[in-house]
Amino acid sequence: MFFAKGENFLYECPNCGGNLKFDISSQMMKCDYCLTTHNPYDVTKEKDAEETNLQSGDNNEFNVTIFTCPQCGGEILSTDTSAAEFCSFCGASTILDSRICKERRPSHIIPFKKTKEDCKKAYISRMKRAIFAPSELKDEKYIDGFRGIYIPYWAYSITQKGPVLLKGEKSYSKGNYIYTDKYDLSGDLDAYYYDLSYDASSSFSDSISEQIAPFNVRDSKKFTPSFLSGFYADTADVDSSLYRDDAINLANATSYSKIKKTPAFSDLKLSTEGNNFATTMALHTFCDKPERVLYPVWFMSYRKEGRVAYATVNGQSGKVAADIPVDIKKYLIGTFLLALPIFFLLNGLFTIKPDILLSCSGLLASFALIIYLMEITAVLRRDKRMDDRGYLHRQFAGAKPGQKKENQITIKELLSYIAESGQIPGFTGSAVAMGVSLLVRLFAPVSDLWYYGGAIVSFLGILFTNMAIIKKYNILATRKLPQFDRKGGNDHA
Repeated sequence: MFFAKGENFLYECPNCGGNLKFDISSQMMKCDYCLTTHNPYDVTKEKDAEETNLQSGDNNEFNVTIFTCPQCGGEILSTDTSAAEFCSFCGASTILDSRICKERRPSHIIPFKKTKEDCKKAYISRMKRAIFAPSELKDEKYIDGFRGIYIPYWAYSITQKGPVLLKGEKSYSKGNYIYTDKYDLSGDLDAYYYDLSYDASSSFSDSISEQIAPFNVRDSKKFTPSFLSGFYADTADVDSSLYRDDAINLANATSYSKIKKTPAFSDLKLSTEGNNFATTMALHTFCDKPERVLYPVWFMSYRKEGRVAYATVNGQSGKVAADIPVDIKKYLIGTFLLALPIFFLLNGLFTIKPDILLSCSGLLASFALIIYLMEITAVLRRDKRMDDRGYLHRQFAGAKPGQKKENQITIKELLSYIAESGQIPGFTGSAVAMGVSLLVRLFAPVSDLWYYGGAIVSFLGILFTNMAIIKKYNILATRKLPQFDRKGGNDHA
């Protein structure tokens, strides 16, 4: 167990004094002891209702216990003192340091709709299709490690209201001439986009967030801390300005698509298309102040050899997203069993000449080399989180003006990464295969044995590179330990 220092944040049952936790099946607060249920809005505590007037605005705050992992710095918050046996972010089995903290109160929350059993069933169904997955990922003890975590999001509401005047044109050819018809499109627009949501946590990868989307905001409820009882929540640390333009552009694109669905306008090219600023002005697009919201996610981590894989399930819809490494032994056995019937089938239908066989091996080697280099580049991008905008925004929050953000992998970084492994580079097999194929073809020996021998060497080289590709894929299917960089304050007080 983890032990919080300071106040007790348990919700007490008004009937027996037992611990109240949010029950997913009934959508009510339920007592662990007397099993009575209570409305989440009726179960409040004086300290939860406390409001703090901030200079920056009218945001309210509520008290929570913050658990900080000493190994990766990951933070989860809770309204009670019961906690999981491991850090949800890095998978470390450890006692987490804790402290009392005030968090800004979200405007609303989507409570968990899927129970832990629902979550496990959805995950098991997904894993049935992962035939090469390591056995431990399907082990009941591992699957039982799912923890319910509320992930913070920024919710943007967009309004588009007012008279609209758009210029459109349509070009067509007739004879030797090209004609362009121009149109003025006018009308009144009244559109509203509610809760366009973007991940507000730098520790929760944008790729995972996108995979388990969307959330149905019709299930949103006004926030009260009692919904968090029995669950955890990640802390929001991404500025709301990061996704504002994305939300505006999404609303603009959606409105444009609706306008162009009108039969008379479908083949027109509108003058403001492609110009985000002009589109925003033409459609009277206005973005309200974004709201803090919490969405439910079942979260599980799998740690091996200094890396961590995540399995996540949308706590509302049951949609699954999982990092699934490949068991090399299962892969070799599976490919061997698949290759045998293919070999005999092709051998019975075709007669492949030795020189063609050698040429095919060289071509396959070149493909394997390209795939290997692409995998390395993808691993570097994943480890540097170059596609995670929330993380990059937080990392460069204190950057000097004009400081360039990294968004490309250089050849120097690629070569350095290959050299740092301390092992024979995986592309060596493909390089040898291509070299042998080329040399045999250049010397063109009379005996077929040279061609068969060269093909065997080439295929062995390809196999070596393929094994390296699988290993790199396993690195790509996992992530570096988070190692969050928390600055300021005393995280271990």
